[in-house]
Amino acid sequence: MKTELLLDTCAVIWMAEGTGMAPDATAAIDEAFGRGESLRVSAITAWELGLLSRRGRLPLAQSPHQLYQELVATDGIEEVGAGSNVLLDSSFLPGILHNDPADRIIIATARAYNLTIMTSDKLILNYAAQGHVRALRC
Repeated sequence: MKTELLLDTCAVIWMAEGTGMAPDATAAIDEAFGRGESLRVSAITAWELGLLSRRGRLPLAQSPHQLYQELVATDGIEEVGAGSNVLLDSSFLPGILHNDPADRIIIATARAYNLTIMTSDKLILNYAAQGHVRALRC
């Protein structure tokens, strides 16, 4: 089954740490690469990495700048911008969802580009269970 993936910030951190992901997530990444697809990452992830670093919650030795630049320079990883339509759509998402701006932008990005969010965020997974976006637990 073809499932184009959008990495949530937690998935980006886990990949950078080399931390094991759920078997289904690893299989989905392998399948995407096998089809020659890029994994997508939202530009808002750079902002989240910066916030996590500033708060002392980024568990990596490298700076958020270095982490993000290395990530988007990696073959098979593609940055997806958060243009005005995505930003506006993030304000009008259907269903019940919390007001975290980064999560809303990631969800709106996934909806705009028909992507499946790879995440461990329970709130995003719960929102996906409502049928408004696709998500895969990592």
